[in-house]
Amino acid sequence: MYRFAIYGKGGIGKSTVASALSCAFAEKGMKVMQIGCDPKADSTLYLHGGERITCILDVLRAKRDLAELDDLITTGYKGIVCAESGGPMPGLGCAGRGIGAAFEALEEREAFEIIKPDVVIYDVLGDVVCGGFALPIRDGYADQVYIVTSGENMAIYAAANIAAAVDNFRSRGYASIGGVILNRRNVPDEREKVETLCEDIHSQIAADLPRDNHIEQAEAQKKPVMDLFPDCDYARAVRALADFMLENGVNHE
Repeated sequence: MYRFAIYGKGGIGKSTVASALSCAFAEKGMKVMQIGCDPKADSTLYLHGGERITCILDVLRAKRDLAELDDLITTGYKGIVCAESGGPMPGLGCAGRGIGAAFEALEEREAFEIIKPDVVIYDVLGDVVCGGFALPIRDGYADQVYIVTSGENMAIYAAANIAAAVDNFRSRGYASIGGVILNRRNVPDEREKVETLCEDIHSQIAADLPRDNHIEQAEAQKKPVMDLFPDCDYARAVRALADFMLENGVNHE
């Protein structure tokens, strides 16, 4: 089982990247599980025809200990097993703690032992890497972290913070950085800026994903871009990234 965490600031396209990667791994015949770790609970949106799935925290609030594993997960495009942690009621709790509660619920129901995924992808908001948002890094859930960024200043700033958080936990044997995913916004000197980031955090560009209008077209039809436009530049780049991740990842067989 390969375990990857995809981090990036809000709006950088990490959920699009995570879902596209899930599709790429599923195309290889692998059993994939994608866990959204964002209070918006929209990581798996286009794996379910544009419909939001019920998040784990909402199920736990409604059913408490009576909630079963099948209540917490659903199956989407190409058999991808999907879960969304969700978040607390507005003004009544910490989103990071909500991720912890969702992970605990999956563990108590032996989700990974029962599902037996070949690949697990955690899609994690990276604007603030603290508390529950650091769980995939520090509690042994993920082996490698891939950071999604563009050449925009705030995206690079967030990426550097994520890398610092990973480095802080690395001495304890937790996750390491697998690479940086350049998700282009076509700003000036974009590749050069991200290369400088990689030098600073001692990493590499694992993928250079083009800005591609096919993504918006697919989302307008509520479908994954990998499904509707499998031969577009973005889809080909994501497949190459998936190969890179498998070649350089840790497989818990």
